[in-house]
Amino acid sequence: MKYKNRQLTTADPSADPRLRTVRRISRLMDEQFSIGGFKFGLDPILNFIPVLGDVGGYLMSIGLIITMAQHGASGKLVAKMVVNATLDAFVGAIPVLGWIFDFAYKANTRNLKLLTEHYTEGKHRGSARSVILMILIITGIFLVLLVILAVRFLQWIIEWDEKSGGFKF
Repeated sequence: MKYKNRQLTTADPSADPRLRTVRRISRLMDEQFSIGGFKFGLDPILNFIPVLGDVGGYLMSIGLIITMAQHGASGKLVAKMVVNATLDAFVGAIPVLGWIFDFAYKANTRNLKLLTEHYTEGKHRGSARSVILMILIITGIFLVLLVILAVRFLQWIIEWDEKSGGFKF
């Protein structure tokens, strides 16, 4: 197997051990478990942990995207992947609705499909080196906003609880 400009020159992208790792992690995050034919992974489970689950899942997705970019994904393809991961994290951060969304959306699986199309159908050719810095900046901004929103939401719940005299069952 030969590499040219960090892109695979083989027809089978799964032959590269680094991409096999991306495939395994994507499966772990989105489709590792099955109940009644419905597949899900660690990502929606992690989102039950406020803030840390959302941030952890998002960082894992961004890490996979950076790895894919290092294997020749174009800036356009990387941008699509970042949108998938960001949408998954942003909507997934909404209590209840986000949990349901996270079980269905599977951003990592979508991104892996985009990468497979890149290799098997020749779509989205080119390097993403020029956008990696932009991805890191956007990721950082999003993470800061996500933490701020989570803190504000928790403050609102605490204030509401104090005003209402506590939760009554």
